[in-house]
Amino acid sequence: MKKEKFPINFYWGGSIAAHQCEGAWNHDGKGPGIMDFATQGSVDTPRSFTSNIDLNKVYPSHTGIDFYHRYEEDIRLFAEMGFTALRISVDWSRIYPNGDDEYPNQAGINYYQNLVDCLIKNNIEPIVTLYHFELPKALVDKYNSWTDRILIDLYLKFAETMFEALKGKVKYWVTFNEMNHIDPQTDASDIFTYMIAGLKYSDMENPKQTLAQIGYNMTLAGVKACALGRTIDQTNQIGCVFGLTPVYPINSDPQTALDALHATDRDYYQIDAMCKGEFPQYKLKEYERFGIKIEQETEDLNAFKEGTLDFIGLNYYSSSVMKPKGDDHDKTLFTGYQNPLLEKSQWGWAIDPIGLRYSVNHTYRKYNLPIMITENGLGEVDMLEEDKTVHDQYRIDYLEKHLKELKKCIIDDGIPVIGYLTWGPIDLVSATTGEMKKRYGFIYVDKNDDGSGNYKRYRKDSFYWYKDIIHTRGEEL
Repeated sequence: MKKEKFPINFYWGGSIAAHQCEGAWNHDGKGPGIMDFATQGSVDTPRSFTSNIDLNKVYPSHTGIDFYHRYEEDIRLFAEMGFTALRISVDWSRIYPNGDDEYPNQAGINYYQNLVDCLIKNNIEPIVTLYHFELPKALVDKYNSWTDRILIDLYLKFAETMFEALKGKVKYWVTFNEMNHIDPQTDASDIFTYMIAGLKYSDMENPKQTLAQIGYNMTLAGVKACALGRTIDQTNQIGCVFGLTPVYPINSDPQTALDALHATDRDYYQIDAMCKGEFPQYKLKEYERFGIKIEQETEDLNAFKEGTLDFIGLNYYSSSVMKPKGDDHDKTLFTGYQNPLLEKSQWGWAIDPIGLRYSVNHTYRKYNLPIMITENGLGEVDMLEEDKTVHDQYRIDYLEKHLKELKKCIIDDGIPVIGYLTWGPIDLVSATTGEMKKRYGFIYVDKNDDGSGNYKRYRKDSFYWYKDIIHTRGEEL
């Protein structure tokens, strides 16, 4: 029998973020962003967030992997693998250094125009994320971040600048990355509230109210950006990226099953708002129960109707389980608890390929929109051998299992999955821990957490494996 392949127009590639790879944190007119104040951490030591730059601390975003100066070399390597797409992010503080400047920084615009031109020259479709944890620090200090609706207008000004600057070159846009981790339902960690909004959960006087308003304002900004982007260029395809983690009931108890359903769906209220034409009433009802009052304006109703998404970006890494109430042992990074049936990565993330198929099916059946896998990958400690090779069979095994499940989504389930972008196609700084030690890439970057390394790039075994997968369109999966 003839073996099935992925669709011929399927996007193969990877995703990166400016604050994790660019470096050059204060070059060419760039202002300080929130992640420029995030220190290096580890799997055991959380990152800290300082008000000012402490010369005795290490701030990984300041150097990244020097992608700012080396992107042409890296893009050639991506092209060698056969990439047909790369998702990048635009650092807002490189375009408007203070976030509310009257005029943009032309050097920043030039950089992203040159970067996109380089991708196009190498036959790689640029997919541009407008907000991937790169908020100008001045907007936190001046307006208390996204708690103030003025940030919606400032974000739209930034978005319009980039829509115009890259008009005719970029077709696929992402408004936000993983803003769904702003969640008033549960206690949050400082790392996610800081990455998304530049505010620490532990400093919030009324975290439920604060997170709810931030989540609403960002969602509203997202739908307004969708409408704006299509006004500037009607061919633009505009989506939003969400980090989705399915939660399974650990037993057959009906209450545990209901709790698992609610835990899974907590990540979906913003997708509901951006796909169904209104901010969901069930969420407003929930806010009433918490004593939360959202600041809304009459014009918001039309914004949600006019700014629906063209596609959904899905970031998938792991799954978890829901236990009966009272059992708080072995919590995961996101919602739920560790699944005792699954193996874990070195950073404690459950490895669940079927969970990817679960999430894609669940999401498509809710919204009937094309889905792009915008992140999926395995962070592990890689060893650079004396001959400059890296034997990362564990990464190949992980990605192969997930791609097999994704192929079933397309071939067996009939879901329009339009692309698969691995997280970190090249080693970069981990967002959650600030480490280089936690490597995801097909390309090894000679940079270490102790400051050593020469930034040279080396192809891992997974580089050649992914190249073959792309060339054969996954025929052997």
